[in-house]
Order: sequence, then structure tokens, then C-alpha cells
Amino acid sequence: MKDQEIINHIVNWLKEYSINSKTEGFVIGVSGGIDSALTSTLCALTGQKVICLNMPIRQHQTEYDRGNKHIEWLKKNYPKVTSAEANLTSIFEEIENSFDKSIQDFLTMANTRARLRMTTLYAYAGHHKLLVAGTGNKIEDFGIGFYTKYGDGGVDVSPIADLMKSQVYALAAKVGVIDEILNARPTDGLFADGRTDEDQIGASYDELEWAMLYIENKETYTLSDRQKIVMQIYMSRNKANKHKMEPIPVCIIPKEYLA
Repeated sequence: MKDQEIINHIVNWLKEYSINSKTEGFVIGVSGGIDSALTSTLCALTGQKVICLNMPIRQHQTEYDRGNKHIEWLKKNYPKVTSAEANLTSIFEEIENSFDKSIQDFLTMANTRARLRMTTLYAYAGHHKLLVAGTGNKIEDFGIGFYTKYGDGGVDVSPIADLMKSQVYALAAKVGVIDEILNARPTDGLFADGRTDEDQIGASYDELEWAMLYIENKETYTLSDRQKIVMQIYMSRNKANKHKMEPIPVCIIPKEYLA
């Protein structure tokens, strides 16, 4: 993989998109994870304005601290990077108090967190004439649909969505992302107990990457018992989350009905 060429390509793509859309740069939610760390750094490399938002909602302390360390590193190295914090815990609790208890299952409320953060990002983006930069990678966005519809899936641009997780790590190291983030286990930051993505999914990103490539390359070799389990996890999530990865269905009205 030609790391520097890919970095240059993404940075130029981001800068050109911002200029052509007549916006002034990017706003991005920084979670303390590798994807948002790489994406925010690529945005900073454009030389455009970048606002990094830390949006804690009963956040696990280590995630919160990692996010702040990364933001401070960015601000130290890139003069057009600024930051803001929107502590959304009290707002989320107001939502909890207004929702009927019968609908407050764990996943529903985790997705509600993501959608609250999306609303906040767009408030900053609209006010400052910025684009919301998405942080999804290829496995999440086009493999297993591991994101919240109209939450972290609600973005203007997706600069790293054609990169596998292993490639994200390689580029993050190349651009100088801090070791605390490079060494942290991936997590979506939606659960107060700090559970990792692997805890939720049941497979590592390396395993999911293998499954995606196995299918894309039309491989036919015999699978091990573990590979069969991983493939089942991948295929099950891919099928269940197709509604996120495909265009919204539109009911087309026959022309004769409209005459």
C-alpha cells in the first residue's frame, strides 16, 4: 500500500470538495478511536478550518481522555484546528425521561446517543459553514453496517470509507496519531461500560476484513471452524443491515396514475 499517495489523495479530495461546496472546512466528532483520529488529521492536513467536537454522554473516562489528548495534539500541530465540547449527558437524560420505559432497550438508547451527536455536529456545521466529516471505514460502512442510521451514518463526506481497518491503522501511524489511540481496542463509544467493537460483533476487524475479501475475491478454499463462524457473523450482519447501505426505497408511481 502506498501510504503517502493515499494520504495525499484523500487530503486533496477533501480540500477540493470543501472548496467546490463553498464551505470553509470540516467539523468532526472525536471519540478517542482510530477512525476519528485519522479522519480529523486528514481534515487538518487540508489547511481548511477544522472543529473537533468531544460530545460525552456518560462517556467512559479513558475514551474521553484519549479524545481530548488527540484534539490537543491536533491543535498543537495544525493552526486552523479548534475544538469545542458539548456535554450531552443531561440532554440524553431528558430524552430518557420523556421516552416511555417500554421502548428503552439497550440498543435503542445507544442509537439515540448517536443521533443526538449527529444533531450536534450539524448544528456546528450549519453555523460555521462546515461539512460534517464521517469516520466510517469500509468494513463498517459496506461490510457489516456497523453504524447508526442517521447517527454516525449521517454525514456529508466519508473520506476513509474505502479503507479497510488495517489500512486505517497504517495511515494513522503514518500521519503521527498518538500511541494511546493506535494501541487502544476499537470501540464505538456508545456504551458507558466501555465495551469494544469486538465484544459487540463477536469477531475482530482482522477477521471481518478476511471475510469481506474472501467474498470479494470469490475465494473457494475450505474454511476452518473459526472462519465458518466469522463468515456467519459477517453474512448475518451484512444481510440485516442492507437497509443502511442501500439507497432509501422510493415508491415509484406509475405514469398513468399521474396523468
